Amino acid sequence: MAAATRAGTAQRDVAQLEADIAALKADVERLTADLAATSEHGFGAAKRAAAQGAEQLKVQGEAALDSLKTNAKDIEAQVIANVHEKPITSLAIAAGVGFFFALLTRR
Repeated sequence: MAAATRAGTAQRDVAQLEADIAALKADVERLTADLAATSEHGFGAAKRAAAQGAEQLKVQGEAALDSLKTNAKDIEAQVIANVHEKPITSLAIAAGVGFFFALLTRR
């Protein structure tokens, strides 16, 4: 009789272990699905943030380029005005700069 009681207890223990294993498998599958969903959401958020950052950098770069173009046009206008006001001085400066570059490239 003791053997029958032990066998019955062992069968209940095996059945309980199988149920626990099945529950653990279900939990692991659910956690895997949750993790996959979370990583996709995180990737999407990171991608959106990167796109917004790139757009912001593009706008800032275009603004800086426009500013540089405006400054270059102002400098060009000043140089042209100086050449018209003092042509001999401008010619001498251009010759000096040309001579300086010739010395630099000769070496």
